[in-house]
Amino acid sequence: MKLLHSNISGEGKPFIFLHGFLGMGDNWKTLGNQFSEAGYEVHLIDQRNHGRSFHADSFSYELMAEDLKKYCDHHNLKNSIVLGHSMGGKTAMLFAAKYPQMVDKLIVADIAPKHYPQHHQDILKGLSALNFKEMESREDADVQLENYVSHFGVRQFLLKNLYRKTKDEFALRMNLPVLIENIEEVGIALEENLTYAGETLFLRGEKSDYIEDMDEISIKKQFPKAILKTVSKAGHWLHAENPKEFYALVTEFLGQE
Repeated sequence: MKLLHSNISGEGKPFIFLHGFLGMGDNWKTLGNQFSEAGYEVHLIDQRNHGRSFHADSFSYELMAEDLKKYCDHHNLKNSIVLGHSMGGKTAMLFAAKYPQMVDKLIVADIAPKHYPQHHQDILKGLSALNFKEMESREDADVQLENYVSHFGVRQFLLKNLYRKTKDEFALRMNLPVLIENIEEVGIALEENLTYAGETLFLRGEKSDYIEDMDEISIKKQFPKAILKTVSKAGHWLHAENPKEFYALVTEFLGQE
């Protein structure tokens, strides 16, 4: 059985973190450490075709939800808190709807259950164009990627995937060809008949347009106990742009002082 890679820290109630598209569990390392120190058993997971998890030709939310089910069964995780950002939020929503008995509370960061049009074209072109033979450092990769991705912070996020495949050659951890081939899967909507009746927190970035005011209606149809909060001074990467407020809102939702 192929099992997802994770970093586990702390002891207590299980708290699962699911990264977004082209990310990895390590994106949550700082906040994960805070929650493990606060008394949770934190699982920073790499989803399939991302990070150090297995590569596969198939890629969909159904498969990622099943991957998570297998992971929870393997680690005997019950009544977990599940937090997902962006693509990870869609995985978390589907997992909670399919296996509500395994989820105590659900937290969704800057994504709604609706369909999103494909908007990663420049990023995928830039990653595909990286010439590893002409790359001697991470700085070289950044210079190459800048031709396609102007935002420095986004480039730094993407280049977390860079690693030394050999002493002399870099490579990317994600399975880029499969992710490009299945890119339309990332934007699909959660089926309208799927619901989760447990406690749910949706967080959106003040500067992000991923969750609009009108989306609250459809969110509450599928997640009737959902509450929607806004992280100030933050865009789509709200947990990285305002981690203090993000942590405070999640902690408040979980009933901690």
